[in-house]
Amino acid sequence: MEQILTTFDNWTLRVRPGSSPKILLLLHGWTGNENSMSVFTKDFPTDYWIVSPRAFFPASSGGYSWRAQAPGASWPTIDLFRPAVAALLELLKNWSNANNIIAERVDVAGFSQGGALTFTLGALHPERFGKMGILAGFAPDGSESVVGSSTFIGKRVFVAHGTLDEMVPIDLAKRTIKILAGAGAEVEYHESEVGHKLSKEGLRELERYLSE
Repeated sequence: MEQILTTFDNWTLRVRPGSSPKILLLLHGWTGNENSMSVFTKDFPTDYWIVSPRAFFPASSGGYSWRAQAPGASWPTIDLFRPAVAALLELLKNWSNANNIIAERVDVAGFSQGGALTFTLGALHPERFGKMGILAGFAPDGSESVVGSSTFIGKRVFVAHGTLDEMVPIDLAKRTIKILAGAGAEVEYHESEVGHKLSKEGLRELERYLSE
């Protein structure tokens, strides 16, 4: 099904219509844009409405970012993603109403920085999100301070990471899994011998996870 480039409430979106009132929010990584996640979606379930927004902070090296630029080279904190969380919740509410799509919960998946934002959305608003996919991503610094022992109870979270990833080291994926599991999540983890990317095997497993 064709993906449509559109604007809504000052957002730039790539949208693929679905056959049912189910929404999958796809979040690109640092320096990405609304087109970056399209490479993954060819065989995603057709019942989803897929919404891929462009982040609203310009990245220093081009493209866009889900957080304001911070001084130094430290990993982003969970608080730096709070403005993006608030903005995305507002976007989902207004866009769903405008398109008459009543989705009690939204599924969400993100790559790299988008994976960190996916974690943050689930951590801060677990009642609003169902399935979660963290692809070559990580739990932001400070996540332990906002995640309780029951935050992710009842959630099965998909995590995929490459053993050769030099941008987001695999140790960060394992830390993310530990935080998720400690908060009650059932984690489905897929590890591949690739760099900072989603492997073909990981993509097939993600497709299966979303279709279940």
